[in-house]
Amino acid sequence: MDGSTSSGCHGGRETMQAAARTAGKSETLDKLLADYPRGPHDQPQSMCPAFGSLRVGLRMRRTATILCGSACCVYGLTFTSHFYGAKRTVGYVPFNSETLVRGQVYEDIRNAVFETAKPENYDAVVVINLCVPTASGVPLDRLPKAIDGVRIIGIDVPGFGVPTHAEAKDVLAGAMLRYARLEAESGPVARPRALADMPTVTLIGELFPVDPVGVGALLAPMGLAVGPQIPSREWRDLYGALDCTVAAAVHPFYTASIREMQDAGRPIVGSAPVGYEGTAAWLDAVAAAAGVSADAAKARALPAIRGALEANRINARVTVSGYEGSELLVARLLIEAGAEVPYVGTACPRTPWSEPDRAWLEARGTHVQYRASLEQDVAAMQDARPDLAVGTTPLVQKAKALGIPALYFTNMVSARPLFGPAGAAALAAIVSAQTRGQERFARMVSFFNTVGSGETAGYGFNSIPKDPPGSRERYRKAREAKARAAQAVGT
Repeated sequence: MDGSTSSGCHGGRETMQAAARTAGKSETLDKLLADYPRGPHDQPQSMCPAFGSLRVGLRMRRTATILCGSACCVYGLTFTSHFYGAKRTVGYVPFNSETLVRGQVYEDIRNAVFETAKPENYDAVVVINLCVPTASGVPLDRLPKAIDGVRIIGIDVPGFGVPTHAEAKDVLAGAMLRYARLEAESGPVARPRALADMPTVTLIGELFPVDPVGVGALLAPMGLAVGPQIPSREWRDLYGALDCTVAAAVHPFYTASIREMQDAGRPIVGSAPVGYEGTAAWLDAVAAAAGVSADAAKARALPAIRGALEANRINARVTVSGYEGSELLVARLLIEAGAEVPYVGTACPRTPWSEPDRAWLEARGTHVQYRASLEQDVAAMQDARPDLAVGTTPLVQKAKALGIPALYFTNMVSARPLFGPAGAAALAAIVSAQTRGQERFARMVSFFNTVGSGETAGYGFNSIPKDPPGSRERYRKAREAKARAAQAVGT
């Protein structure tokens, strides 16, 4: 499913939603709508949302993932997953009109789950319904909760119900966290792989690998350590994540995961330790939630962060947009490093856990756009005429066509540390390298002026291609004949 169109997989979104409700999925859709509300433009443009859930499952040890959806969707999802480094087989339960109508597809899923759920191989089996099975009412909630000790997690992740792949990470992470929480409340559970000897802070969100290490260094003077993250890398780590003193929603859109942490009695802290002011405020918030003092932690960390910011100044006008959920944090860091950021857009929704970042940015003249569409991001870039545009692939393409240096947020910005002193020094080099190329972009735009656009696209065209003589008339007659034949059917 491609969220860039107003229609869902194989039919209009409204049609798919109506079919799903008729098939008994009203409760599922209502829950998704409450957890992941849409924006005024209905849905941001991004890859199939189910990729987020698939990614979470594929990154966990001893976890199998089975998809049920249209073949084209499954092909695209598995291709994208392997492109991003997955090295594990993805299970697939196909269907056709007959198996859907007869309900056989559920039996096929059930058989696949029983064949897969071997305790010597797996701790959990994840089954993901894509658009058509969800719209057809395939009841994953009827699957066994466990088979020979292997947990069975069934979730619906339809493109017409989950706006972004970032939020789909939370669909599975939240479902797993709920299962693990109920296990822990029922009796003894497996010991997590690594247990800290201090009270822990659980970081919620997919982070650059070095960031948890950096956050751990920030917390150590407070007598706190970083626990297992959410999403986790192993089932037993879920118990360690739940057994924390504070949960930190560094990516603020993990609504279901945050709810499970709250149900476990854990306080939630928003924002993240970015830049000087962001780190100071975050350490204060964590300390207040944990009942400790932040003075020693701030005394150790803040001078180093200030030094890193002063040594890596950014003298540029930058617009920021993306669909990862960390866009506001990146904008904060850029501003503290000296950049002017007139606009930041995120495909994710506004939640209480991003409020500190929104308020801080708006107080400095930055327009914050939640549930931003590509059109809004492009319009902001064209209006601001930045020295650098950070955004999604289509925005980067548009920026470069206009001669504006641009960076792909996911591969270039998310692939760098963001927190603490390491984060303070991470962005200056790439911003400087890209903005130095502005004159080169201007030469390229001038050289290729009007080539490769509209009807002149392609090598060798310098005018609008001519239709073959008589072709329009032949096509008109063929269309009319086809229409007459269609009208004659049944008469």
